[in-house]
Amino acid sequence: MKKHKYRAKESALTDRTTIKVRFSEVDSMRIVWHGQYIKYFEDGRETFGKRYGIGYCDIYENGYTAPIVDLTCQYKQSLSFGEEAIVETNYIASDAAKIIFEYTVYKSDGETVVATGSTVQVFLNSNNELEWTNPDFYQEWKKKWNI
Repeated sequence: MKKHKYRAKESALTDRTTIKVRFSEVDSMRIVWHGQYIKYFEDGRETFGKRYGIGYCDIYENGYTAPIVDLTCQYKQSLSFGEEAIVETNYIASDAAKIIFEYTVYKSDGETVVATGSTVQVFLNSNNELEWTNPDFYQEWKKKWNI
């Protein structure tokens, strides 16, 4: 079983998206540059947000931003130019006013783990002040998905 920083049990909400490694994403060793995996995590967050209605624009339209305050990435294997990979994004429920995601990047076989990681986002209001409680729209979103 995959070990993750935040997850104590399987996530209730999961999304998978396929990416294709572009030439501009590889380094002089002809493998994906380590920083690119963070962009793959963002690709996962974007498709998750579109699927479940909690994307960047949804948050912004409700008067908030959600910057990342914590990020981890563990590398297991490498990807090369032209390969396809699957980014699995798991929402991790929390009572705190934050959004937690965990990621697993697989080779195209869907079984070989390439990287794992997590992000934590907090809510800032329109004055860029930290929100200590869950915004109303986020509480409604959680109710919609029975979280």
